Amino acid sequence: MSFSQYEQKLDPEKLPRHVAIIMDGNGRWAKRQGLPRVFGHKKGVETARSIIIKSRNLNIPYLTLFAFSKENWQRPKEEVDTLLSLLKEYLQKELPLMIEKEIRLKIIGDREDFPEDLTKLIERVERETEKFNKMTLVLALSYSGRAEILRAVKFIAKEIENGRIQSHEIDEKLFKNFFYFPELPDPDLLIRTSGELRISNFLLYQLAYTEFYFTETLWPDFTEEEYLQALLSYQRRERRFGKIYEF
Repeated sequence: MSFSQYEQKLDPEKLPRHVAIIMDGNGRWAKRQGLPRVFGHKKGVETARSIIIKSRNLNIPYLTLFAFSKENWQRPKEEVDTLLSLLKEYLQKELPLMIEKEIRLKIIGDREDFPEDLTKLIERVERETEKFNKMTLVLALSYSGRAEILRAVKFIAKEIENGRIQSHEIDEKLFKNFFYFPELPDPDLLIRTSGELRISNFLLYQLAYTEFYFTETLWPDFTEEEYLQALLSYQRRERRFGKIYEF
């Protein structure tokens, strides 16, 4: 099936509202090419740009990319420095595209972990794109699903201590109000590349009823064509959310 045929088969009325992606396999891709890991990360940035633009063209409202986990700080300093440098370069280079395509940027994660200059750049790009509503690009940076949940629990405990809320008032809506980005809808589709069959501490609370798509393809080799295949796979599924549909 050709690229155009994949796109023609998509039902624009049944596209996911929110796609989340674990972009895995940059290091392995570089190793297979006989190159340092940094080349894999650079190629991965190119792939991310392609998928972001395709998502915008398909009018998918939310795209979340797992770009840097809380655990990634444990990697060798040289690799961490490279990842931070690529992130800074990406934000500076792609801001005009975000403005042109009317893409809003939001960051989830512990941004205080980052150097001050990067934190200020993140805040500037968020501020300059905050008015856009065509698509929201969410980058998970220094992100941990467990940390996000624990953070929400601590905030709620503080609110109870200060008498601002009562324990019986706690429900799912209130709980999510203490997440990094409360307005973010739960993902409809999660894509993970590189053949790993796990979610790696990503959006643990939000993935309760998400459809998963796993592929052996390493992230730098993940094409728009395979992205369309993932979206077609999603459209073939029946989402029941615990209910039974009778025909």
